[in-house]
Amino acid sequence: MPRKILLDCDPGHDDAVALLLAHGSPEIELLAVTTVAGNQTLEKVTRNALAVARVGGITGVPFAAGCTRPLLRTARVASDIHGESGLDGPVLPDPDPALDVPLDPRHAVDVIVDTVMAHPPGTVTLVPTGPLTNVAVAARKEPRIVERVAEVVLMGGAYARGNRTAVSEFNIGCDPEAAQIVFREPWPVTMVGLDLTHQALATPEAVARIVELDTAPARFVADLLEFFAGTYRTLQGFAAPPVHDPCAVALVIDPEVLTTRRAPLDVELHGELTTGMTVADLRGPEPADCHTRVAVTLDHARFWNLVVDALDRLGDP
Repeated sequence: MPRKILLDCDPGHDDAVALLLAHGSPEIELLAVTTVAGNQTLEKVTRNALAVARVGGITGVPFAAGCTRPLLRTARVASDIHGESGLDGPVLPDPDPALDVPLDPRHAVDVIVDTVMAHPPGTVTLVPTGPLTNVAVAARKEPRIVERVAEVVLMGGAYARGNRTAVSEFNIGCDPEAAQIVFREPWPVTMVGLDLTHQALATPEAVARIVELDTAPARFVADLLEFFAGTYRTLQGFAAPPVHDPCAVALVIDPEVLTTRRAPLDVELHGELTTGMTVADLRGPEPADCHTRVAVTLDHARFWNLVVDALDRLGDP
């Protein structure tokens, strides 16, 4: 049976790839897509999500906009990585009410709650690939979802070095209070952090396989990765860009695509130099009763097979 997921995202180049991967994979049933301010403002990332839906032919799935800012902190965007639109590089389709997926009138937090509560316990997996504001608010608004969610598989954090600061990853650093709420709730959490996603490089060989498909979604992804490669090369010295967010979706599709280990996780909120750091206790043997895990190693070839196969299945919507 396909795994039922709700994708909470802030598109964002790698979020866009994650959304197309989820839609194109028969192992996934995409229940809803919610957006949160992160890579760009809520208005921009929501528009980007709807544009990706047009490109990928996504219909019949509710899209809802969520929180405009972190719980306590000032919103900051990643225009240096994702551009002023949040999705610079490809030509985005112009908004068209006749063609766009209609935006759900509910707040994203309510869509999360309603979706989890409408399905049997243990059947809905939350896949957040942006700041965790929406998910944290949903858990506080309706605590019953915590025991009903199958798992939270999030892209964010790192147990070694960060990217927003020396120790803080962007998604967690945007709203560390929300992240701490999500980590401390007793639902199963897998953190797919930079330690793993920096292995998911869009190498020339991987991009060539996408280009060879020669479909509209594949050309769109190739344009995304070309822009993404330029910003990562200029700002962080990567020869090929890491595509972070699809790694979380890939784990839900195929648990063998990466390895994880149990580790207690928390988020630092007050350190002068360490605010937003995800603290993973990797000492000693894995604690059997631990509800949090970290992703460790990626099967690079298997990962890109999933992405290419999903884009191939989308064809030309």
